[in-house]
Amino acid sequence: MELYTILAIPILISTIWLFTANLSRNINPQFTKKSICLLIAHPDDEAMFFSPTVLALTAPHLGNHLKILCLSNGNADGLGQVRERELMASAEMLGLRSRNDVLVLDSPDFVDGMNIKWDVEKVADILRQAFSQQEQRNENSSKDAPTTSINVLITFDRFGVSGHPNHVSLFHGAKAWLSGMMKEKQGWRCPVDLYTLTSTSIARKYISFLDAPMTMLLGFFGGVKASRSSSSKGEGRRQALFISDIRQWRQGQKAMTKAHKSQMRWFRWGWITFGRYMVVNDLKRETIG
Repeated sequence: MELYTILAIPILISTIWLFTANLSRNINPQFTKKSICLLIAHPDDEAMFFSPTVLALTAPHLGNHLKILCLSNGNADGLGQVRERELMASAEMLGLRSRNDVLVLDSPDFVDGMNIKWDVEKVADILRQAFSQQEQRNENSSKDAPTTSINVLITFDRFGVSGHPNHVSLFHGAKAWLSGMMKEKQGWRCPVDLYTLTSTSIARKYISFLDAPMTMLLGFFGGVKASRSSSSKGEGRRQALFISDIRQWRQGQKAMTKAHKSQMRWFRWGWITFGRYMVVNDLKRETIG
């Protein structure tokens, strides 16, 4: 192989990466001046799975206020308090305004475990207490518009990306909260847009930024019909795509290596190096019925 060909490969790769990252910024819904909650199950979820989303939405020029609600402190190995502090540090590195925008629960209802499913109604109740306005919690008249303290809720999809039952429980709990709130509110639009992180095949999980062009194509061809239908109803796009550039990718890595030191076992080095969720987040806006 010619020397110039060898030298051209990393340049080509970097160019494709930067092109897709920049293009993704122009095709997203307008997340500006929004009150956003990222709902996660464990400390480090925000960095391992959602860092492209968090880094994008906390950009100062957008004027968003993003908070993190973590339903467990990840105490499976007895490191709960350590992991809480690590999450606070990671959140600041990823652009949150302050550590006060992170809430970590330590409840027997939400025990960290690969074989534990959390009660969906208890998840929904936490969200109801945290974000439903007082009049909604008191079940005011069905004629009144539903009101909440957040505009956007982001969490895992029904497959939980890794299949972790705690992740899956968040999806069902979020849907249960919003569906319950809208049950007696026919004719009103749900005040919260629920976006979920799309799970992919294991082959796509480990091709890093190379998955970005494929994700963009799948999102375009698969979402054209849905987007047209939503636009005709004045609902806007149903998909969001966040692709980190090289600087943001390194920032997400540092959130793991510098903040979540207790979790940096050998296999996580592979994840933060080759994992596509460190670079690519494609979100789908869920229908609340």
